[in-house]
Amino acid sequence: MEDFFYTGLATGIALLTYYFTLIKSGSARGKFGVQAPSHDGPVEYLRYVRAHQNTLEHLVIFLPALWLFSLAVDPFWGATISLLWPLGRMLYALGYYQSAEKRMPGLIISMLPLYILVLGGFFGCAWNLYGVID
Repeated sequence: MEDFFYTGLATGIALLTYYFTLIKSGSARGKFGVQAPSHDGPVEYLRYVRAHQNTLEHLVIFLPALWLFSLAVDPFWGATISLLWPLGRMLYALGYYQSAEKRMPGLIISMLPLYILVLGGFFGCAWNLYGVID
């Protein structure tokens, strides 16, 4: 069970990354004069909102994939691979705040661990189910 502390730490880092985009999106309301509950405003404001929303959309895939991989394959490697996700998401958000075009490097970096964790977790479960992995 103690091996899953790595996975727990990786989960916490991911949640803090999401919380960063939440705070930046909220503070952008004041910066650009957008009153709640509206999500309409200048394109600069909308980039903050999209960075936050897109991070949330990816988080609901990332967290189960991280835990699935950690349970089915290895918690240390799950946590290690997952560290690319918050790095990519931070680069994504910081780039997106500047311009829509600058979001792509971070998006690509954050997608790589998603693919590895989802596919690795799926095949790890299948192999464990059929006794391929001891």
